[in-house]
Amino acid sequence: MRKTIFLHILLTAFISFTSYSQNTNIANKKYEKYAYIDAIKTYERIAEKGYKSAEMFKNLGNAYYLNSEFGKAAKWYTELFDMTSELDNEYYYRYALTLRSIGDYSKADMITKKVNKLSGGDARAELYLKNENYLEDIKQNSGRYKIEDAGVNSIYSDYGSTIYNNQIIFTSARDTGSIGQRKHTWTDQHFTNLYAANLDDDMNAGKPVKFDQNIKSKFNESTPVFTKDGKTIYFTRNNYLEGKKGKDMYGVTLIKIYKARLINDKWSDIVELPFNSNNYNTAHPALSPDEKTLYFASDMPGTIGQSDLFKVSINDDDTYGKPINLGNKINTSGRETFPFISQENEIYFASDGHPGLGGLDVFVSKINSTGDFDEIVNIGSDINSPKDDFAYILDTKTRTGFFSSNKDGGLGYDDIYKFTETKKLSCDQILSGQVTDVETSEILANTKVSLLDSELNLVAEVLSDENGIYTFTVECGKTYNIRAQKPGYNGKEEQIKVPKTSGKTYAPTALERAGCKVVVGDDLGKCFGIKMIYFDLDKSNIRAEAAIDLEKILDALNENPTMTLDIRSHTDSRQTAKYNESLSDRRAKSTIQWLVKKGVNANRLTGKGYGESQLINNCSDGVKCSEEEHQMNRRSEFIITAL
Repeated sequence: MRKTIFLHILLTAFISFTSYSQNTNIANKKYEKYAYIDAIKTYERIAEKGYKSAEMFKNLGNAYYLNSEFGKAAKWYTELFDMTSELDNEYYYRYALTLRSIGDYSKADMITKKVNKLSGGDARAELYLKNENYLEDIKQNSGRYKIEDAGVNSIYSDYGSTIYNNQIIFTSARDTGSIGQRKHTWTDQHFTNLYAANLDDDMNAGKPVKFDQNIKSKFNESTPVFTKDGKTIYFTRNNYLEGKKGKDMYGVTLIKIYKARLINDKWSDIVELPFNSNNYNTAHPALSPDEKTLYFASDMPGTIGQSDLFKVSINDDDTYGKPINLGNKINTSGRETFPFISQENEIYFASDGHPGLGGLDVFVSKINSTGDFDEIVNIGSDINSPKDDFAYILDTKTRTGFFSSNKDGGLGYDDIYKFTETKKLSCDQILSGQVTDVETSEILANTKVSLLDSELNLVAEVLSDENGIYTFTVECGKTYNIRAQKPGYNGKEEQIKVPKTSGKTYAPTALERAGCKVVVGDDLGKCFGIKMIYFDLDKSNIRAEAAIDLEKILDALNENPTMTLDIRSHTDSRQTAKYNESLSDRRAKSTIQWLVKKGVNANRLTGKGYGESQLINNCSDGVKCSEEEHQMNRRSEFIITAL
């Protein structure tokens, strides 16, 4: 009987294991083909039966992560990390990102610190750790938008808008009701097409209609951008042209950027851009204000992360330059995508690599005159959420625009939102101060004041006015150096940290007159910062670096012929007291001899070595002291005895 029961249990276990293995293999095949929705169903059925597998939890987490359902992804990544911690860095980062999406920022930061330690420096983790107050920064940038539904959304995915001929042109996966409407197994959404809706003066949208049948294919079209004259469109499409579908080396049809022209009121002459490839993606085109540069997202060779932002020049002869990666100030080891260039030459983009609230957040950076980028700034929690927020566009004149998101409360999978920016992100700070004489408080007009950045590059220069006032307009949250220079005064440089909020920063500076004001009894060496005249170990001959300092003393004696000095040499307490007294006395006399040889009358100089008899701290025999503390006792003094 026991054998029968054992055999039955074994058979049941074998059947269950076989069924589990077969189902897992089916799910894996669906996962590998990017059929994530089908894979999720299969994996979850297996998980509901109590089976646990690191591979299954990975795939479940990834399937939800790649469909931007971060809350569900967090659940399965938690199961994965409960089972094992021996995972690639990417899983740590994805886990941290999904934890942020459900508001568990403390645990997300803990995971971020852990991956940074394990990896020896994960770039995305370092960005978070470098900006530990990122949540406070995001909070300060929030409360600047009025947001509402754009009025064009369906229960399907709607995203990626642009403005053209007083219309909003956008991407949609809505069911058009056509026979044989095809769905993508990755998202369970219909393939996307471009739609258009008229806009009134208040940017309210009318009823959406299909944009243009000539642009439409049987695969995905998305994210269009138009030239100002309305005669050229750049857009994203699956690798499909003139009825032919291209595939990469693995048989996958990727996405490319295409261009079409408006000829006789019809979009035609559709061509792919020459830097496309069957073996990598290019997507989401954006034009610079002068329309001479095209920005886009890609995972082409040279990409830093999963997808990067690139730019390429558009030549006058309708050719294109070589794509240039925007660099690691913009791009991270995560995803950077959906660029938009405003008329004020700012780049807005979506990223999950820069510190954010979870998923893709929208960031902005000013493109400066050299083509480099200023500080990357999260635009705040009005636009950004724990989910994916992206495809931000802005009319800089009206401060209105649109963005896309799958945040909670939407109508469909992704939705388009309309916004009005009620307060600009740019922060105005005035940095000013008054230049005075440090001793007399006299106002110092016509002082050259230089503004330098944190790397000491010159930003601007002014002269203080008749009231000694200087003024600069600076960026909030940055660190600057103020350098003041005036003939007859010692130059001075101070570091100033500018607050992150608008306002005024007052930074007065007081200058010392060049040269020292000394009286009898002062140490002339302090006037020149001379703490010690250097000798070789246990010797009293003057070294080269000591001669430089003695030249300063010599010059002062020559300029003041009635000045007399008492030269005193001191040692620390190491060695015996007798030895130290003898050594210091020889050194004092050697110093006098050097000055006499240079022409100073010996009657103007006296000197003595005091050894360790006049310590200026408690570092006497038997007391443990640092080298710096001993150094304080090894000093030379040039005491003025007459003027």
